[in-house]
Amino acid sequence: MPRLRVPHLLALLGLAAGLCACGRTALFARFLGRNLATLGADTRALPARIEKPARPEARLAALWVGHASVLVQLDDKFILTDPVFTDTVGQISKRLVEPGLAVEDLPPIEAVLVSHLHFDHLSLGTLDLIEPKVRRLYLPEGGTVYVPSSGVAPVELPTWHEHEVDGLRVTAVPVQHYGFRYSGDRDWMTYSYTGYVVEYHGLRVYFGGDTAYGAGFAETAATFPGLDLAILPIAPIEPRGFMCRSHTDPRQALDAFLDLGARYMLAMHFDTFVNSLDEYGQAPRVLRELLGEYRLDEERVAILPHGGQRVFVPR
Repeated sequence: MPRLRVPHLLALLGLAAGLCACGRTALFARFLGRNLATLGADTRALPARIEKPARPEARLAALWVGHASVLVQLDDKFILTDPVFTDTVGQISKRLVEPGLAVEDLPPIEAVLVSHLHFDHLSLGTLDLIEPKVRRLYLPEGGTVYVPSSGVAPVELPTWHEHEVDGLRVTAVPVQHYGFRYSGDRDWMTYSYTGYVVEYHGLRVYFGGDTAYGAGFAETAATFPGLDLAILPIAPIEPRGFMCRSHTDPRQALDAFLDLGARYMLAMHFDTFVNSLDEYGQAPRVLRELLGEYRLDEERVAILPHGGQRVFVPR
């Protein structure tokens, strides 16, 4: 069994706190076992990766890097959501598939959006890697405590607060999750999670980060009608009785998409790390099975492979 270092244990204590609080100690042991099994396995390499992600023919395009990491192009500006380019998160959960884009191929990034402080969404190692390319870093309330030495200008955004630079407006919007990074943070980091709406040149993109299904989607739609794209998590699914408190499954993601009233949806947060009892491929398969029931198709609901890119609004 791989030796666990201090960062490993801190990451596990954060997960354990959430599970044990719900009386789910046995689940924690199963998650730990599945993650330890990945440490000895090879990360799957992609047959090819896009080297020039800027799309001159696009007003709005998105490239799924993996997990919750999405490179979004809005005209001449790029944003990057929850970037994770490291081989592991918390040094305990290993990537199943390599990032869909190499760090050296990232264009200049106007804004990095971090939805919450968990290791698979706020990756300090990744921020170090991409820092020379990033102009601004957005974090939820309390988030700057974990980036004290960042060379990037950090901005904390409590819910419904906004920040605008050069016509790019970022607004924090409500989601339903939990945000503490370590178990000792849980008493004071009670609001350290958020979704975002990004607006630029009349385009509007929603990024949900991690969230359960709740009223926040309809509230966001009322404030931001006419969303062009909703980037929504479709996993983890199992065990549903535990995951439903903080994560949408494929059906709930589609419900959220309809509540948001967005033109298009991009599925994310699946098949990159082991963070549930889901089988590889389960979440996108279930999502595809549900599309007919919702009278939707993959033109409206994009299910991309790692490294896949799509133009949603052409010039």
